[in-house]
Amino acid sequence: MSGRTLSVPADEPLLDVLEEAGYDVANSCRAGICGTCELRVLDGIPDHQDDVLTDAEGDSNEIILPCVSRSRSAVLVIDL
Repeated sequence: MSGRTLSVPADEPLLDVLEEAGYDVANSCRAGICGTCELRVLDGIPDHQDDVLTDAEGDSNEIILPCVSRSRSAVLVIDL
């Protein structure tokens, strides 16, 4: 499934889109408070909406919690 491009509607969580596309992403709270769904960002700028990452972790643009976070850039490449 690598190299796939998925569109994420503004009103749908990234995690839901990934699951609908067949990706098995570990998750627990679906509210951005546990960190279970953390994924590595390969390219792009995440829009962090979680309550888990420290400011330094968020500023690094290296990880995202797809249960609540979005993308600031037109394209966000994540490691699944």
